[in-house]
Order: sequence, then structure tokens, then C-alpha cells
Amino acid sequence: MSSLIPWVGGRGVFDPFSMDLWDPWSTGNWLWDTSGRRTGGGDDTAALARTNVDWRETATAHIFTADLPGVRKEEVKVEVEDGNVLRISGEKVKEEEDKTDTWHRVERRRGSFTRRFRLPENANMDDIRCSLGNGVLTVTVPKKEVTATRNVRAIDIA
Repeated sequence: MSSLIPWVGGRGVFDPFSMDLWDPWSTGNWLWDTSGRRTGGGDDTAALARTNVDWRETATAHIFTADLPGVRKEEVKVEVEDGNVLRISGEKVKEEEDKTDTWHRVERRRGSFTRRFRLPENANMDDIRCSLGNGVLTVTVPKKEVTATRNVRAIDIA
């Protein structure tokens, strides 16, 4: 599967996954905004927020899948903010280290992480389900029943 957003490496280039709030329905030109004002500017918060999350939409739900290796259920929070913002946060804790250990390389990320996603109007925020297994968090946000209501207004004929 290929990405809809072209991959461009390096600082100063727009990275939608480093944003504090992933909002594909905003009115701004989010795809080509390279100003850095919405990307977190490369600070530590943005670096820790890069927990990998996939968001797919099916006919009945929005499904979020987050890679959280080594994170226990008690260390993760899934919350709803402002009615339609899904917030996934937690902390990857540092291992206990023995004073006699000699570390040669540390590549795994530790620390706090937060990802926020603004959901569309059809998201049923009251029936969200979550599960965590094998280091993968799955959040299922069902869709509301969409009733096709037509706004019909009669016009008097003169």
C-alpha cells in the first residue's frame, strides 16, 4: 500500500504525523503547509508524539491501530476531548537499570506520547471500544446511522 502524502525527509518539511492534532477536515491547506507552525517545530514533544498510528475507515467504523510495544494497559489512556477529538496518550517507561550495566546503544523511545485526531460528524463518540494485545492498541469508533433528511421548503406561487 502506498501513502497518499508524498514522502519527503528532513526538517522543515510538512509531516502530518508530527502535528499535535491530526485534522484532515480543517479549512487550511494542510498538505502543503511547510511553515512549521503546525508541525511542532521539531521540539521534544513532537519527537515523543511519533507513536505510529494507522487510521482506516470502513463502512461501519473508524479504526485506529497504534503500535505500543512494551506498554501495559495501565499506562495508556484513550479519551474524548471537545466532543469529537480522540486522544491517545500514555508513557513508555524506562527499564530498571543496574549500576553495573554497560549500555552500548539505546534506540528504543521512552517517555510520554500523545496523539490527537479530530473525527468527522459521523463518528459515534459514545460507543468507542478499545483493546490492547501484543503491543497493538486498537480503537474502534463506530459510525452513526446517517439519515438522509432533506430540507424541503415550499415556495408560494404568485
